[in-house]
Amino acid sequence: MKGLFKSKPRTPVDMVRQTRDLLIYADRSPDSRESKREEKMAELCKNIRELKSILYGNSESEPVSEACAQLTQEFFRENTLRLLITCLPKLNLEARKDATQVVANLQRQQVHSRLIASDYLEANLDLMDILIAGYENTDMALHYGAMLRECIRHQTVARHVLESEHMKKFYDYIQLPNFDIAADAAATFKELLTRHKSTVAEFLSKNYDWFFAEYNSKLLESTNYITRRQAIKRLYRWSKVSRDANDLTDKLANMGSTELKISLHGVRMFLYSVGCQVVGGYFVGPLKFSCHD
Repeated sequence: MKGLFKSKPRTPVDMVRQTRDLLIYADRSPDSRESKREEKMAELCKNIRELKSILYGNSESEPVSEACAQLTQEFFRENTLRLLITCLPKLNLEARKDATQVVANLQRQQVHSRLIASDYLEANLDLMDILIAGYENTDMALHYGAMLRECIRHQTVARHVLESEHMKKFYDYIQLPNFDIAADAAATFKELLTRHKSTVAEFLSKNYDWFFAEYNSKLLESTNYITRRQAIKRLYRWSKVSRDANDLTDKLANMGSTELKISLHGVRMFLYSVGCQVVGGYFVGPLKFSCHD
């Protein structure tokens, strides 16, 4: 008789809905009188782990496409993503890691051949404000940073971030004293400026004045050797991103030596050390070099 009363297995849609309800609960201000709060938070963390298991599979089974599609569709049907991002600081460390992986996976899930995460984020671009500001929170920076890099896989999201005032903040984030956070911010900065070539070329063409002035004063002239080294390396990569590298070169050269106070010898020596015969022409105009990976 016991078998007759077994509860039905939860579907992916059920799990998302229950997770959303628990997130709404978690989003409320803590009330010490609620004795079940700890129990509900534990249930929330368990649900997030189960969502991850559906999307990634586990040691016993591979992910099922239909289940992933159902989960994704329900997840973006309402504001579950927003709730998960805003409630992330209230979760324990393991649940934050699981939530980060869930968000990352959902950016790549297609439903009826569409990336519905892209449509959702295009209508909720303010979520990028939360993710970027996460670099100012030591506990949340790496989780929000990983989410941000996955979100900017979508070109509309990357364009929004590039065109926002947030871009200027990355010059400071890259130089934060916490090495792990600074490295994560640098990885996001690189992703923004290399993933979507046409968008990056348009951005650099419109914003080279302030962008390279900041780049020079805060990164190329940094007292930190690693910061300077990575900054030079990025310039080489960007030269290959632009659809019209010669135009970008001319613009940089026209800024003049007083604005781009770069040691040409130091640039050459570094680029030779990583296998490039490079970049002088990008700063002094008439010199021409070839680049090799």
